[in-house]
Amino acid sequence: MANQNALFPGLESKPQRPVPEGFRYEENIVSEAEETELAASLAMLELKPFEFHGHLGNRRVASFGLRYNYSRRSVETADGFPSFLAGLRHKAAKFAGRAVDEFQQGGVNQYPPGAGIGWHKDKPQFGVVVGVSLLAPATMRLRRKEGTRWVRMSKTVQPR
Repeated sequence: MANQNALFPGLESKPQRPVPEGFRYEENIVSEAEETELAASLAMLELKPFEFHGHLGNRRVASFGLRYNYSRRSVETADGFPSFLAGLRHKAAKFAGRAVDEFQQGGVNQYPPGAGIGWHKDKPQFGVVVGVSLLAPATMRLRRKEGTRWVRMSKTVQPR
């Protein structure tokens, strides 16, 4: 007897979940040694609780170059990029196929162990977004509106 999948070729494999336009993933953007150095330097930063419309998020943050002020709903100038981020900034630009000076905003987000990472909406003023997880895997949850529904995708990103 013929296999039912032969009658319905579209059933041969699971349908692929849609990937947001422009989404790319690559492991090991930085080496383990670079990750160790970055983590040690990041540990020296004065991270502040993330504030969003009067509420504190479950993460601590720092912004460089530019930052978004949620209470004023505006982009503001932030401290310049620390020199220890230069190599990572160059690698991010290379990964994105962009010039390093196009990355005018940088952010560090530190989540405590076990904290969920909620939805993020990147401001269009910041353009291309590149994220690098250090020291632990993280699950990125992405969504876009399609009509009255949300199309969702989750991707676990490995350290580095």
